[in-house]
Amino acid sequence: MQISYKHICKITFPVLVSLLLEYLIGFTDTAYLGRVGETELAASALAGTYYMIIYMIGFGFSIGAQVLIARYNGNKQYFRTGEVFTQGTIFLLLVATLLFISSYLYSPSLLRFLIDSKEVYQATMSYLNWRIYGFFFSFIIVMLRAFFIGTVNTKILTVNSIVMVLTNVILNYVLIFGKFGFPVLGITGAAIASSISEAAATIFFLIYIRLKIDYKKYGLFQSYTINTSILKKVLGVSIWMMIQHGLVFGGWFVFFIAVEHLGERSLATTNIVRNISSFLFMFVQSFASVNSSLVSNLIGEGKHSEVMKLCRKMIYLCYAFILPVVFFIAICPTFVLRIYTDNIELITSSIPPLLVMLSSYLIAIPTFVWFCAVSGTGNTLSSLWIAIISLIIYIGYITIIANYTPKLTLLWTSEHIYFSGLLILSLYFLLHCNWKQTKL
Repeated sequence: MQISYKHICKITFPVLVSLLLEYLIGFTDTAYLGRVGETELAASALAGTYYMIIYMIGFGFSIGAQVLIARYNGNKQYFRTGEVFTQGTIFLLLVATLLFISSYLYSPSLLRFLIDSKEVYQATMSYLNWRIYGFFFSFIIVMLRAFFIGTVNTKILTVNSIVMVLTNVILNYVLIFGKFGFPVLGITGAAIASSISEAAATIFFLIYIRLKIDYKKYGLFQSYTINTSILKKVLGVSIWMMIQHGLVFGGWFVFFIAVEHLGERSLATTNIVRNISSFLFMFVQSFASVNSSLVSNLIGEGKHSEVMKLCRKMIYLCYAFILPVVFFIAICPTFVLRIYTDNIELITSSIPPLLVMLSSYLIAIPTFVWFCAVSGTGNTLSSLWIAIISLIIYIGYITIIANYTPKLTLLWTSEHIYFSGLLILSLYFLLHCNWKQTKL
């Protein structure tokens, strides 16, 4: 496998485009709801983050599965990549069922305890009552994405994302504002649109595999029964990633709860800044996730010495893509914020935390490339401990700021603290620990 800049871009670009397109789902939700009301905008921040905590359990599992798929792909054991995909999908559908039932039964009482504002709580539940149906489709999608990235076949991700985004944008407009004879559903419409768009993307993926992929070569659709030996192997790598990603977004939820106590204006402001941050993070995530897969492929080919060189190239490329965007947003913040809301007071209050958030990406780029390289080596338990230690520092910092100097701009500096912890610990692991001998 080559690790030239051209080859890296060829693999990464479809992933980047697909993630950017999928970002439009959250973007359209925020942009539309920003014109419905501050309560709905604030509630979508909490509801979206709460949903993502649960979603990240499945996503974390898929990252672990992706490491195994990439390793088998590098070893040319193609049939085993399909076995990992099939067993992972069956497992995540069972998990989705349990999470759906648990969320339906217990989320109302939990969120009522955590959220101060009655109006924000009611709007949050209006969203989640429909959004949780998306668990079943989103968990299948993350496994499909893991398969395509792990086998270095990323082109279809772009087309699939277009299908999902177009479905979501159209349905958002129709259902939120009540167009073409539909009732005005507001934030509930946003949830329904997102779940249906994920269902459409799932169907598209499965049709594509049937028509375009040599599924017999990869062992896809060969068996629908649980194979405990394969599932145990997948879980051995994935379980730590599931815990890790759930904890990471749990930390984000702590952040949003701290902001919610500052008032609806601060929460609405944070939702806008978070969405801009999510746009930037798509660049970081695309390079970091591909880096994890390529690291695993390189190790599978026995090219351990090229791992650090690959990571450095990923960092340079990611900076080249993201820094011009960061500088543009910093120079023209009002222009960018007007995309999300036409409320002048909300725009003005968003500028200081926006600038703080933008500065954190100078650290975030190398942080996530090195951090995802750790999981790419197969040492997912080590990456979990790195995340846990960084989160403890992050939540401790948020708690101190929230209790002693509760200002929104200062709360956003917690990003710098978290990224710095991840960076230091990830580099220490890669430079000083014996990851080259890890067997999967």
